[in-house]
Amino acid sequence: MIHAATLLVSPAVAALKTQAQAPLRSLDQRMEALKRANDIRVRRARLKKDLKSGSARIEEILSDPPEYVSTAKVFDMLMAVPKFGRVKAARFLNQCRISQSKTVGGLSDRQRTELIGLFNR
Repeated sequence: MIHAATLLVSPAVAALKTQAQAPLRSLDQRMEALKRANDIRVRRARLKKDLKSGSARIEEILSDPPEYVSTAKVFDMLMAVPKFGRVKAARFLNQCRISQSKTVGGLSDRQRTELIGLFNR
């Protein structure tokens, strides 16, 4: 028996849908990736809390970022700094010609040095 939904999908669309799927992963691989992602989230949350309390310094994080921070957005890290809101964080990034979507690991040496310099004024 043919379902009505099957008749509405052309063979080309069906081929695209099967082609776009991610490669199959074993349950172990998926669980490991989930565990790694959760670990990174927990460590970033702890770092943001430390930035808010003043027990961690943004200059040190930017100059020598831990591995779990490399894929975090610079904007999000700046937002965790005391007395920083959206406007001030955006202003700092604009002054250094850094996109708000830039990650900590993706900063060039010039951008990193310039941003750290703004904090050391």
